[in-house]
Amino acid sequence: MSVNHVKRAFRYRFRPTRVQAAELSRTFGCVRKVYNLALGSRTEAWARQERVTYNQTSAMLTAWKKTEELAYLNDVSSVPLQQTLRHLQSAFTNFLAKRARYPRFKSRKKSRASAEYTSNAFRFRDGRLTLAKMSEPLDIVWSRPLPEGARPTTVTVSQDSAGRWFVSLLCGDPSAKPLPATGQAVGVDVGLDHLLTFSTGEKIANPKHERPDRTRLAKAQRSLARKAKGEGANRRRARLKVAKIHARIADRRRDGLHKLTTRLVRENQTIVIEDLTVRNMVRNRTLARAISDAAWAQFRDLLEYKAAWYGREVVAVDRFFPSSKLCSHCGSLREKLPLSVRTWTCDCGTIHDRDVNAAKNLLAAGLAVSACGAGVRPQRRTPGGQSATKHEPSQREP
Repeated sequence: MSVNHVKRAFRYRFRPTRVQAAELSRTFGCVRKVYNLALGSRTEAWARQERVTYNQTSAMLTAWKKTEELAYLNDVSSVPLQQTLRHLQSAFTNFLAKRARYPRFKSRKKSRASAEYTSNAFRFRDGRLTLAKMSEPLDIVWSRPLPEGARPTTVTVSQDSAGRWFVSLLCGDPSAKPLPATGQAVGVDVGLDHLLTFSTGEKIANPKHERPDRTRLAKAQRSLARKAKGEGANRRRARLKVAKIHARIADRRRDGLHKLTTRLVRENQTIVIEDLTVRNMVRNRTLARAISDAAWAQFRDLLEYKAAWYGREVVAVDRFFPSSKLCSHCGSLREKLPLSVRTWTCDCGTIHDRDVNAAKNLLAAGLAVSACGAGVRPQRRTPGGQSATKHEPSQREP
């Protein structure tokens, strides 16, 4: 892949003025409305065994704008409305290819509030970004510089549940190029006591990002539960307090995982992991909180797209491979090995640390797969439970 073709999304916080916040909130509402209207029309056609294309939904949008009921759609930029129709088209394409579930309607309370602007709907000059329908540039907190000479091709504005505003700039990044080849390979076993265990014997402690805020979060959630349901100011403030705590936990977790995955990609040419079905594992009510806090799926996601950027290989070994019960020294297989057993002695006399042994076996299996070309590297998982092709790295944030 040419470095000129690698695009990265650089995300920044920004502080909108009152006028800008109102304009963006209107845009978010219109984007959600158009998406739901188009999805409703396509769902009705689907029931009649008919297909509706993007061009047809675009024509519908033009007709909707001419009605008295939906005339307010003319008050916001037309580009985010067209982009949400393209996103809906992509959702149906993935559904028809059995890579995702049937598209769902967007909820005002639960869906992500965002709007996407293409190059004809924003102006970026001298580090100042001005969106369509706005007279003033956004007050962006430039926490890091964009790549030298970078020109954004797409801008996505969003607001999270904690009320924070973000702008994501998609642009080419010359630094996202293959790193010098290294002969290093490592097996990585994930866990709860230790977040990661490497085949080298190194263990990374589980930071348990949720634990420091657990008491505060529980108190805030109890306060929210006592508020009368509805749109009252008290409930809104209580909900915002809960969201801010969750956001702080998620920020710490994401930062830690970025540092770990970047280190692994820089130091190793081949990284072998286990293909875990985290979606099924969190059904264990005893371990659900700990597994969710460890964020194994997010770790794999970050690792895979960074490896694609920098010319590394990630091998996922089948989840049924008995990595823990197999002796990495002599190859003998134990019949049973309860989770409570952290160290065990093989008949050959080798004393194994359960996690280190598993990482060594994963490495051996992954290298065999890579060398032989066997097709046991599973495809990426999707929310719908269907296998899917790997996401393009150009759609990822660093």
